[in-house]
Amino acid sequence: MTNAFQELMNIRNRPEGCEADVTGADPVYATPFKVAETGAAVLGAVGVAVADIHEMKTGRRQAISVDVRHAAAALHSFAHLQKRRDDGSFEVIGNSPAAAAAYQIIQPYPTKDDRWFLPHFGMSHLKERVQKILNCEVTPEAVAAAVKTWNAQELEDALAEAQACGGMIRTPAEWRAHPQGKALAIQPVVEIEKIGNSDPEPFPADGPALSGIRVLDLTRILAGPVAARTCSEHGADVLMISAKGVPQIRNFVIDLSHGKRSCFLDIKTSEGAGRLKELVQEADVFSQGYRPGVLAARGFGPEELAALRPGLVYTTINCYGQHGPFQDRAGWEQVAQSVTGICHDNGEVNGSGRPELLPVNACDYITGYLGAYGTLLALARRAVEGGSFHVKVSLCQTAMLLERQGRVEIPSHDLDISPQEAAALQMESDTSYGYLKHLAPVIRFSESKPHWSRPTPALGGDNAEWLA
Repeated sequence: MTNAFQELMNIRNRPEGCEADVTGADPVYATPFKVAETGAAVLGAVGVAVADIHEMKTGRRQAISVDVRHAAAALHSFAHLQKRRDDGSFEVIGNSPAAAAAYQIIQPYPTKDDRWFLPHFGMSHLKERVQKILNCEVTPEAVAAAVKTWNAQELEDALAEAQACGGMIRTPAEWRAHPQGKALAIQPVVEIEKIGNSDPEPFPADGPALSGIRVLDLTRILAGPVAARTCSEHGADVLMISAKGVPQIRNFVIDLSHGKRSCFLDIKTSEGAGRLKELVQEADVFSQGYRPGVLAARGFGPEELAALRPGLVYTTINCYGQHGPFQDRAGWEQVAQSVTGICHDNGEVNGSGRPELLPVNACDYITGYLGAYGTLLALARRAVEGGSFHVKVSLCQTAMLLERQGRVEIPSHDLDISPQEAAALQMESDTSYGYLKHLAPVIRFSESKPHWSRPTPALGGDNAEWLA
């Protein structure tokens, strides 16, 4: 049993059934961090939570197993998304040229005070805000020259004031000493807060673990969609809520929407907000990835929705968490790696002389699975004791969990999941985006078999309603 798995079982807070057979070890990717082992531990914990619900429904306990290399592939699932060509062969669906170019610029740059800083240009509105502060063209050379004119702390503060994204590169020790690091350190990696009382809601006797559970998914780009996709693979009816024109990354949308339905609602309008509240009244889970306070200002905070729908599980997924001086700041995977020390230590061990991002989006994926884990635990509590719950996870908490697991030696920098390994884990789906190959669920159970009951949908292709 790894430290990460034990930490998650402590949150579950039940002595019985704390078993998952996790096989394999890091390194799988070229990083000293135990990325794959930590991912496997979290997936094992998800399996335990699913087995808990299965036992509540059937009276039978399941065995759970997770292969570390399979977990590693699941932490990079979009890289294994393939579309069939006209000649019958398959090709990987990559980012658009514009998105790929933008992400190449998201890297650490040296500052005037001999620190390093990572600005984030991943989405168009963020790019404009960062560009306005740096006052430069968005090319690696121009960004490097502009960042070099700033002290790291001053640039971080300026971007936060402009509601843009970026972070100075800290060491793990610096982050632990920082007020934000201290605020997160005293919280569990998955917070489950009871925010209201209601009658117990037992699970339906038939079907998969989450059969009959309705999930509203107001998230995009990796962590949040991973959480909702996990609920979908265990039987939940997941309805994605987005608005026309909201920036998305196509291959992420395709890969993280298996089993879901998708509709457009503009909650900035009275009509859209009203329809969403109607959906909430019949929902079990409300999953959102906005910064703290944004949805509350529109009447969709956890307490407001728990009053509207007693028994609701409200899942919050963000960068910096719900506590501390940074809680209102925007952030993404790369920013979380930068501020918490992951980026610093990854570069230091790799010997490049500069900070380096992890080879996979481990904070995003693991945070998503942690969000699903907390949601499953909260639903299980609701079934027995009743109540509304607020589940809270964050990219920075995940980075701190990863940092706590220690390091491994890297025998080679040419490490990865091979195409042959990935092919053995893939399934095929006929979707609105074409005929696809993509990773299947990787948690193994002795009795049930996780699956997605429908192929990934077109954005906005469904009605804003629940299935009968």
